[in-house]
Amino acid sequence: MMDSVTTTPRKSRLARTFAKVRHIQAVINVQKTKLPHDKKKTTKKIPPVVAKKNENEAAVIEEAFLAKVFATVSSIKAAYAEMQFAQLPYDADGIHSADQTVVSELGNLSELKQSYFKKQFDEIMSLTPDKSMLLSEIQEQKSLLKTYEITAKKLDSQLKLKDSEITFLEEKLADAVCDNKSLEKRILKSNSPSEPENSLRHGHFVAYFHQAIKSIRRFVRLLVSEMQFSGWDLEAAVESIEPGVSFWKPNHICFAFESFVCRVMFDGFNNPNFSDGIELRKSRRLFSDGFTELKSVESFAEFRRAKYLKLMHPKMEESLFGNLDMRNSLVGTGGPIEFPKRAFFTAFGDMAKCVWVLHCHASSFDSEVSVFRVGKGSRFSEVYMESLSDEAFLSSEIDYPRVAFTAVPGFSVGGTLVQCQVYLC
Repeated sequence: MMDSVTTTPRKSRLARTFAKVRHIQAVINVQKTKLPHDKKKTTKKIPPVVAKKNENEAAVIEEAFLAKVFATVSSIKAAYAEMQFAQLPYDADGIHSADQTVVSELGNLSELKQSYFKKQFDEIMSLTPDKSMLLSEIQEQKSLLKTYEITAKKLDSQLKLKDSEITFLEEKLADAVCDNKSLEKRILKSNSPSEPENSLRHGHFVAYFHQAIKSIRRFVRLLVSEMQFSGWDLEAAVESIEPGVSFWKPNHICFAFESFVCRVMFDGFNNPNFSDGIELRKSRRLFSDGFTELKSVESFAEFRRAKYLKLMHPKMEESLFGNLDMRNSLVGTGGPIEFPKRAFFTAFGDMAKCVWVLHCHASSFDSEVSVFRVGKGSRFSEVYMESLSDEAFLSSEIDYPRVAFTAVPGFSVGGTLVQCQVYLC
């Protein structure tokens, strides 16, 4: 009996201990199987409506960001177009301003690039996306409008230049037709034995003189036109050429430029070495043969080169054409050179040729041909002078007109005078 009593408690404690161990193991297994499920329960689920709203806001911000990028690129294009337009005619302030704008906008574009890589759109978008997008579109449209305005200015300048070239060519054609008719008449008269030889040659000299003056005035008109397009102060330029002169009409300032061009082109006309050592022919027949080969005469090329370098100051050439290519090519060569096919250089070449022909013809005379000018303040004389400003005779404030300056020099050919052309005041 005692054995049965003593063994029962030992069995019951062992059973309880075993049951307790199994229970703990079961609890651990249950926790292991439920752990992933519990983790999933701790993750917050975003409602579909909220997620879609966040995606829409991100898309709007990206669209506003792209609009800002395109607006910045348009600003760079407009500033670059402005810089190109300021090159010719040369505008230092315009180039500097456009350059600063390009640098500033490139900096803005670099900031946008860094923000895109870092996904920091909020730092760039200081306003709401809608307002930022609207402002970017406004900026882009302004830049496009500015580009169109610059393009319109370029086309307008080109149109004015073409109109000037057309006018020049029309005048040149009309003069050529008129001169051909005049030469035909002179050729017919030259076949007549009744006209003295010297009279015929003097008549030819006067005809060449008028042709030279026409070519000089065509060149002066183109020169003044180019200076106006380049933004020159024409009044200041005239004051440096003929100081203290009051002109009757605004367009009379061309006579001052004409005076300057004539001084350069006829400088050294009386000198037998005007053409740098060419052996001057003493017969009209040999002169005619030389005239037909005019373009191949090296001395004429040297004459044309020297007159261009003296007439066109480096600052003026750079202002009109944006570079010194023509001057550098003339200085660097000793032989003939072809001028660019532009109305300005064509007019200069025609002027140089006409002055050269006049000089060669003057050198064919037995008697000396001399150039004369009238000094400032001289009284007007119809024998020696031709007036370019008849308004001086009609003014009640002037008792007798005085010479302000000589625009075109006169010539003395033997016993014959070719009047100089003067501006009166």
